[in-house]
Amino acid sequence: MNKKLTLAVGVAVVLVVFGYFAFGGLGSSLVYFWTPAELLAEGDAAYGTSVRLGGMVEPGSVSWDADTQELKFRLADEGGIIDVESSGVPPQMFLEAAERQEAIGAVVEGSLARNGVFRATNLMVRHSEEYRAPQHEEGRQEYYRELFKEQGAEQGAESGT
Repeated sequence: MNKKLTLAVGVAVVLVVFGYFAFGGLGSSLVYFWTPAELLAEGDAAYGTSVRLGGMVEPGSVSWDADTQELKFRLADEGGIIDVESSGVPPQMFLEAAERQEAIGAVVEGSLARNGVFRATNLMVRHSEEYRAPQHEEGRQEYYRELFKEQGAEQGAESGT
């Protein structure tokens, strides 16, 4: 009987410790996905909170300095616009769309500063789920143009516009 009690207590301790490690720190590592309108609606609660912010990059808003690797742009949805700053080299697809001043879907991870600027630590570009084999240089520009037009049409259909 003594061995069974010791075993039961040992199992209970292991389960409690495992539960604490598995779920105790979970709240601090969660990153929520918000749109610009949702983030702005949070008011003061939005400042300093680590979130993933998703929307469309406004055409013509991208400012990229290759020397300092500083990137600035505006991320928008139907209800809000947020200025975003990031450091580091952005994805090539992002720069190509910005060069043509085309809208592109993006998700940034970071936090909103008190000055109203979202400081991104990670930038992800939304792309088509359709795979196409690489083309020769002559056809590549047309391929990207068509791809971004499809993406813009999908975004418009999802938002109901």
